[in-house]
Amino acid sequence: MSGTQLMSGTQPMNAASSVPSSANEVSANRCFGGWQKRFSHQSSVLNCEMHFSVYLPPAAELGNPLPVVYWLSGLTSTDENFVTKAGAQRVASELGLILVMPDTSPRGNGVPDAEDKAYDLGLGAGFYVNATQAPWNEHYRMYDYIVDELPSLIQQRFHVQSTAAISGHSMGGHGALMIALSNVKRFSSVSAFSPIVNPADCPWGEKAFSHYLGDDKSEWQQYDSCELMRQQGHFLQLPMLIDQGLADDFYQNQKLAKPLESIAQEMNYPAEFRYHKGYDHTYYFISTFIEDHLRFHAKHLAEY
Repeated sequence: MSGTQLMSGTQPMNAASSVPSSANEVSANRCFGGWQKRFSHQSSVLNCEMHFSVYLPPAAELGNPLPVVYWLSGLTSTDENFVTKAGAQRVASELGLILVMPDTSPRGNGVPDAEDKAYDLGLGAGFYVNATQAPWNEHYRMYDYIVDELPSLIQQRFHVQSTAAISGHSMGGHGALMIALSNVKRFSSVSAFSPIVNPADCPWGEKAFSHYLGDDKSEWQQYDSCELMRQQGHFLQLPMLIDQGLADDFYQNQKLAKPLESIAQEMNYPAEFRYHKGYDHTYYFISTFIEDHLRFHAKHLAEY
């Protein structure tokens, strides 16, 4: 699937009780009556071993298919940051939500990294795009991984419903919004914390996109949420919730949240933007409002 393809219907999910050999359980911890687990698998899309984390609420043990919320993390994070810092398991346990937390980039021997080990390019900074430029294009295909390969693995491994929601923070907020806007029929709702909404026109996005996608900025538009909303806003719409801290050091210079709000208002898009005095870019902010986001998704998953 290319980054520009719009899904015309819900992707079929064939839940199976059998455990595929491609996914190996690395750890399991009892948590709010359910299980916080971590898995490894060999990714054919990313050409390396990947890890992902899953929270299974107590309802998963009853055998009924459950809805899924995908969480995409931000720069420098792995699949474990949200697991240990957000405090989401308590609410997911109550609401019967499966949480899936992938890593933020390919990793391992042979996976290229920024020459200067910069935090905003290379390892930990996949930006959820399909890279087209060497040396990145051999491994950095995070769009296909999040949209196709990982959901297929989740569908095989767990008893899940044909409904899913997606959320994320910062670079992961960009990923959640961009992927949802590119695959509207796949998701019941989308939310984000402090999202990079216009990566084609902010320092973080310009640096990453020029390396991963080349200098032709027309190729960047398929991964830019502002452009995607402009193209589709009147036709296919998703419930959207975005929280932004006003004490966020990156709010102004990375153009977080606000440019997309302006377009949403023009398009009469069903998006709620909330701005919070005193809150910054950290997990203190995320942990404060994650319950709102999970309840938001649970409501729309139930209606989908």
